[in-house]
Amino acid sequence: MAEKQEEPSNTQNGEPENAEEGEEKKKKKLKREDLPPFEIVTGERLPAIFFKFQFRNVEYSSGRNKTFLCYVLETQGKESVTSRGYLEDEHAAAHAEMAFFNTILPNCESSLRYNLTWYVSSSPCVTCADRITETLKKNKNLRLTIMVGRLFMWEEPEMQAALKKMKSAGCKLRIMKPQDFEYVWQNFVEQEEGEEAKAFVPWEDIQENFQYYEEKLAEIL
Repeated sequence: MAEKQEEPSNTQNGEPENAEEGEEKKKKKLKREDLPPFEIVTGERLPAIFFKFQFRNVEYSSGRNKTFLCYVLETQGKESVTSRGYLEDEHAAAHAEMAFFNTILPNCESSLRYNLTWYVSSSPCVTCADRITETLKKNKNLRLTIMVGRLFMWEEPEMQAALKKMKSAGCKLRIMKPQDFEYVWQNFVEQEEGEEAKAFVPWEDIQENFQYYEEKLAEIL
């Protein structure tokens, strides 16, 4: 029950509901309300409160019903170009993985090679895993590594089969180590304006939970 109390309020992206919170915040909120049902933010950082709750690699993910996907896309050509951002799924239309394929991937050119790394709060559902498999089979120029904080419904045979198909299609699936959580904290999480960047503080059971999920993933794959 304690985990549910940690869950941030339902205001979009942690923006205050109070309309008098300042002109800059009003502009941000107005801008975000124009976005699709799933939020797409490129080159921005997710609120620390969401990272600390959604990315925590607990065994029982009570209340963690959103997916946060941070990505690093390296384009290999005459000049290598790296882009990054994050997506979060909202309550309806598309999961974050689908949102990436529907919005970011179409901008990639078939004549170039791409190395894509996702840092995701939990592993994909069966439908998203199947979409990942299909996408990798169709796009031979795309290499995908997925770093996940938790495994989603890993006990289910259908889920295990979907993860194996992803691996067969060339997807590298890994469990996030403490160093990976620190990387996301440094590169994708908002810091308070006017303050020095705060160091990542690992939660008490971060290493034990990493080892737990790593063992489960090894058994599946």
